Amino acid sequence: MISPTPEDEAALDATKAPLMEHLIELRKRLIWGVGAFGVAFVICFAVSGHIFDFLTQPLHHALAGQSNDHLIYTALTEVFFMRVKIGMFGGLCLGFPFIAAQLWLFIAPGLYRHEKNAFLPFLVAAPVMFAIGAAFVYYVMLPFAIQFFTGYQVPAVNGVMGIELQAKVDEYLTFVMTLMVAFGITFQLPVVLSILARVGIVNAQQLRDMRRYAIVALVALAAVFTPPDPYSMISLAVPLVALYEISILCVWFIQKGRAKTEAEREAARDIVSS
Repeated sequence: MISPTPEDEAALDATKAPLMEHLIELRKRLIWGVGAFGVAFVICFAVSGHIFDFLTQPLHHALAGQSNDHLIYTALTEVFFMRVKIGMFGGLCLGFPFIAAQLWLFIAPGLYRHEKNAFLPFLVAAPVMFAIGAAFVYYVMLPFAIQFFTGYQVPAVNGVMGIELQAKVDEYLTFVMTLMVAFGITFQLPVVLSILARVGIVNAQQLRDMRRYAIVALVALAAVFTPPDPYSMISLAVPLVALYEISILCVWFIQKGRAKTEAEREAARDIVSS
């Protein structure tokens, strides 16, 4: 790890404060974070109908022209609480950048300058990778998953009892939002491994040596998070393996940059000592 300079030590000492001040600052950031979530929730709840139309579009497209091209609800309050759930889901996604900024403003004063420079890019990359994972679910995986599950419908012909999908509002939306959250978290793999490399826990060679075991683990993870059909599992496993390879490259660049910085600092120390 990069050792702090005397200037960094002095800057960090200047931010030291009594415990009570830290607690007051934490309360302030929590209030701002909860307030941001509340505002985002109200906004998303107000437009929950449009979000609902967007999330149900893949199912509507798959059932277009069929008699069951609709969702049902069996509990009196189901649709209302579905809109609340959409508001919370959208509010968390919409308010996350501001909430993350409040978290950063609380912990940043306790970090050295080089630590701030190291972690700030990952704070930006995390929501971007989450959005990529959620978009991957919606535009790539979900249409094929719906096609697979709706394929179990059986028409009622020749005296044979038919099987028709009657999808429930809450169950369908829970399924979609759970997949989006799961994929969004899973797509954080390069971010997590890069952070671990920054703090010196892993390096590129270790990741290369663990490649075979990592691929097996990622395929198993894909099988757990996806519907039980080969295409859906492969649709997640392939991107995860690709993300692992990208992570190795990112870690290698981090190590290279850290070695260069350490070499420059060592050369500067030698010049000063001489």
